[in-house]
Amino acid sequence: MNGGWSAMQDPVLHIELRRWADLMVIAPLDANTMAKLANGLCDNLLTCTVRAWDVNKPLLFCPAMNTLMWEHPITSEHVERLINLGYTHVSPIRKTLACKDTGVGAMAEVTSIVTLVKDHLEKMT
Repeated sequence: MNGGWSAMQDPVLHIELRRWADLMVIAPLDANTMAKLANGLCDNLLTCTVRAWDVNKPLLFCPAMNTLMWEHPITSEHVERLINLGYTHVSPIRKTLACKDTGVGAMAEVTSIVTLVKDHLEKMT
């Protein structure tokens, strides 16, 4: 078998997901996956699906990482690249993080993300 496909007509999951979804939300988006997406890497189901994504469909990304990682210049470059692709950046918020530091880097509140998703879906109908 070649990567799980046994025949030409077998579905390719990341392509099927891309066709099926009207909108994508990546929450939380860690620094590693953000770097992969910003640089076009596709080595797992998520990154392959994003790489195949129709950039005319909404994609919301919600970063979550330590404050020092969030404030690193490379992170700013990655966010800018994703925004330039037309993706919607849902900014992280300030709170106590998993590492016990307090600062910007926590994923936006779920209610805020849901509101943005609803707004995007309403625009599509």
